[in-house]
Amino acid sequence: MIEQGAAALHVHRRSLLKQEAKATVTCESLEIETRGAPEFHDITDDVVAIVADSGVTFGQVTVFSSHTTAAIRINENEPLLLRDMARTLRELAPSGAYYEHNDFGRRTVNMNPDECANGHAHCQHLFLASSETVPVIDGRPALGEYQRMFLIELDHPRMRKVLVTVVGC
Repeated sequence: MIEQGAAALHVHRRSLLKQEAKATVTCESLEIETRGAPEFHDITDDVVAIVADSGVTFGQVTVFSSHTTAAIRINENEPLLLRDMARTLRELAPSGAYYEHNDFGRRTVNMNPDECANGHAHCQHLFLASSETVPVIDGRPALGEYQRMFLIELDHPRMRKVLVTVVGC
């Protein structure tokens, strides 16, 4: 419990932009061929290029995976950390565990002819996200020093589609 007399944290506000301007919206797609899972694809440079080409100086960029077994996350691109994160995903939802989703004798919803046993990939995605939104400041995504944007493949190799939408002025 916090005491009423506790010292307040110091919060410093700094205005970065305050103006009326006509908004610009740009949306592009990236197609990424994956090779396996879990696999981290650094798409930061592509997102930075799309933001630069949009002409938006201040606004936001949203990066969205249109898949339920491929996620978008921001983290550090350090090889040992990527291995740690891949291992953690495999431990959270191992591919060899039992998933009712993989019981094709019982499952009747969202089936297609080339359906594969991927319950683990859906369960791993539950701990991740389909999108990330980042402020755009001075024409660049305002990522921290080590922050990078990743498409994370959780299922089998295939082409993945990522939508990148830039909104701002």
